[in-house]
Amino acid sequence: MATASSPSGGTGGGTAPPGGLLRTKPVEQSIADTEEPEHALRKSLSALDLVVFGVGVVIGTGIFVLTGTAARDYAGPAVALSFAAAGIVCALAALCYAEFASTVPVAGSAYTFSYASIGEFPAWIIGWDLVLELALGAAVVAVGWSGYVQSLLSSAGVTLPAAIAGGGSDGSWGFNLPASLLVLLLTVILVAGMKLSARVTSVIVGIKVTVVLLVIIAGAFFVKGANFHPFLPPSQHNGGASGGATPLVQALFGFTPSTFGVMGVFSAAAVVFFAYIGFDIVATAAEETRNPQRDLPRGILGSLAICTVLYMLVSVVVTGMQKYTELSTDAPLADAFKAVDQPVFADLISVGAVAGLTSVTMILLLGQSRVFFAMSRDGLLPRTFAEVHPRFGTPWKSTLLLGLVVAAVAGVIPLKELSELVNIGTLFAFVIVSVGVVVLRRTRPDLPRAFRTPAVPLVPVLAVLSCVWLMVNLPVATWWRFGIWMALGFVVYFAYGRSHSRLGRTEGPPRGAAGAAPGAGRSGT
Repeated sequence: MATASSPSGGTGGGTAPPGGLLRTKPVEQSIADTEEPEHALRKSLSALDLVVFGVGVVIGTGIFVLTGTAARDYAGPAVALSFAAAGIVCALAALCYAEFASTVPVAGSAYTFSYASIGEFPAWIIGWDLVLELALGAAVVAVGWSGYVQSLLSSAGVTLPAAIAGGGSDGSWGFNLPASLLVLLLTVILVAGMKLSARVTSVIVGIKVTVVLLVIIAGAFFVKGANFHPFLPPSQHNGGASGGATPLVQALFGFTPSTFGVMGVFSAAAVVFFAYIGFDIVATAAEETRNPQRDLPRGILGSLAICTVLYMLVSVVVTGMQKYTELSTDAPLADAFKAVDQPVFADLISVGAVAGLTSVTMILLLGQSRVFFAMSRDGLLPRTFAEVHPRFGTPWKSTLLLGLVVAAVAGVIPLKELSELVNIGTLFAFVIVSVGVVVLRRTRPDLPRAFRTPAVPLVPVLAVLSCVWLMVNLPVATWWRFGIWMALGFVVYFAYGRSHSRLGRTEGPPRGAAGAAPGAGRSGT
């Protein structure tokens, strides 16, 4: 019989009918599952490793590209305030993630949190969403990495044939070999162990953070006060988009976001928010952290704080070096240094961008494999993908499968039109986690919480509202694609996941149900 968490008894008393879509998996059972020898991941990560992972995945295309777009088209020099506003939205969600991650230190991130608080079917939906978000995100970033590498090679006089470079400028098709090889190499590193992955990531993150600091320090000498005027350009109304590019809020209510002015700052925040995507991936490494109750909140909140400060400083320097109306939207940092006759710095920034996108791709691959692993361990996907390598202690089958899929996608499919699916998927996960914190506070008040989200339910409610606002500013076409993927997820769940669910097939009260001592199964975490 499946159990549903309930306030009665404080430990999961109260039952749901077998096969119920909202049956919840007791926290104690989730933690006990991590101790099964054949499914136990190796614990090797510290708080510093988690901060490095967070910074590694967040600092990427956003800081090297979106700064120019947001400043030139939406907010002007006030784009620094847009980064601050986006950081606050992420911080609201991060506080909810931190409580869940310290309470349920199990691989799977939002999927696992939803299973423990809202129910199996919502957990499946968010897990299915995360698999798409992280896999597609890794492919998109790998293609971007390939573009930077080819640009550097071109500067050195080396040009790859269009057939293996992703196609020619004339629109001819080609296999993107560099992007595919990057994904395959990173997949091998991830299979070889988390500690090796952490060391590789630390080196890469060190390179790109050095480059970012170089931009801030060196660029400060070329800042002109006149470029900051006006700091907040006068508001301008635009005609809005049309067709599939129409934001959902415009299609539903006729509201067209304005550019510049106060509303322009918030419109820019919706753009630069996507530069923050990834800090939540820190939570997917919960099961491989030595002291998750202490270190996960530090990793999540620490990496977000560092990235917010760096983003704001970079945006101030870049808009001070070059007038916002003249900023490049392709490579604003590099082009700003070219504008002040400093081409050497521009080349260093390109190197930093390559390093940045390498770590982003790696950590996205890490995150998706852990979500897939957690869903397989619960029986919602084939259990064979929950096997852990006896030597490396990593979910090698799920890592290899997804690595091969992402390598193929990155090599053959142009993904610019689909990249916004990554954004809507992340925001949807934020909403679910924020709701889950409130639900679990009510259904399981007895659980030990090493970190508690402040001002519940105010903080989760604000997180939900701010994320929904950003979601409705995404194009209608993105919502259609998201809906199609979710519909496919419904089919897979009812055709396979529901009947193979370990929780649904459990006979008698699962571990951690009524009669189990609170906190049972927490040994070893």
